[in-house]
Amino acid sequence: MLGAGFGGLEITAILSQRIGENLDLTLIDKNESFYFGYSKLDLMFGLKTAASVRHSYSRIMKQGVQFRQETITSIDPLNRQVTTHNGTYEADILVVALGADYNISATPGLSEGGYEFYSFEGAEKVRDILPAFKEGHAIVGVCSFPFKCPPAPAETALLLHDYLVRNGVRKNCRISLVVPFELPIPPSYGTSKALLKSFSEKDINYIPEMMVGSLDAQRGIAELDDGRELTFDLFLGIPEHCVPAVLEQSGLIDDEWIPVDKHSMLTSFPNVYAIGDVAAAGVPKSGQFAVGAARSAAESIIAAHDGHEFTAEYNGRGSCYVEFGEGMVGRADVDFFSKSRPTGIHRGVSTMLADEKKALEKNNKAFWFGKLE
Repeated sequence: MLGAGFGGLEITAILSQRIGENLDLTLIDKNESFYFGYSKLDLMFGLKTAASVRHSYSRIMKQGVQFRQETITSIDPLNRQVTTHNGTYEADILVVALGADYNISATPGLSEGGYEFYSFEGAEKVRDILPAFKEGHAIVGVCSFPFKCPPAPAETALLLHDYLVRNGVRKNCRISLVVPFELPIPPSYGTSKALLKSFSEKDINYIPEMMVGSLDAQRGIAELDDGRELTFDLFLGIPEHCVPAVLEQSGLIDDEWIPVDKHSMLTSFPNVYAIGDVAAAGVPKSGQFAVGAARSAAESIIAAHDGHEFTAEYNGRGSCYVEFGEGMVGRADVDFFSKSRPTGIHRGVSTMLADEKKALEKNNKAFWFGKLE
């Protein structure tokens, strides 16, 4: 099992639960700990500490599972062989769940004039510089598509508003949000309508169907795809996403990502699966969709283990929890496969949904790590 994010942890826990003592699973990740992607927003805006959102992989207590903190140096999918800085592993079944990396240099000026907040280190850096932002124009801008967690740019703009209000400087600041979609959450008109209403109430300038192509750090200017220029004093950017470098020479990549059967998550190589952000599965790059893909891949693996035919199908459904600020959370239940285009149902915005999101996190930690915290 390569990668211990949402997808890697989910499939590991399912296989441990269903196969039990007959399982011999090695889970490899270069990091020491896991964090929920959305917790970077809590970290960035000072709502939680770094220590409180990290969950050490050493705490995994799952039957048949061994965790190895190692850096993967090569992957041979034909022979299902993986090499790390510590040695070589050969597998009967290989699951690639390495997520997406970020290519900051793909957007000229981003590293010099702005801040990415999709990495943990990037979120920490934004946390450290935010107190100095007391006036001027802040832009939250998408620099490339696709990107993980489509609601994140909207959430960031709303939580930035809250942060500036708490610090008594909101009246001195402007906030703009640049996204490539017409609606903030394209599959869900209801959730998008609620977000647009919130943007209006909180004086957030929404710039749809656009991306930021480059930054001029010296002049403090962001150039949009259509050539328009926006001045800024703070730029928070969603950078270009890409596969981890170790996959580039693996033979698994086609058109930037790993193509998979959208039901079983099998790649073109026998007994090699890909799930989560690294896979081209026809769904958003998001933790909840990685979990759904992991469940389908697990069913395929278990069917083969038990000598049964795989009949399950990944339904392309998932729930997106959206932070609206002020302790309020919305939820959109979206479906990418049932109809000719993605659809979504808006479940409202409330503190009850905020509690539901917290309960889901608690249950996931208990299932993935083997105990409640």
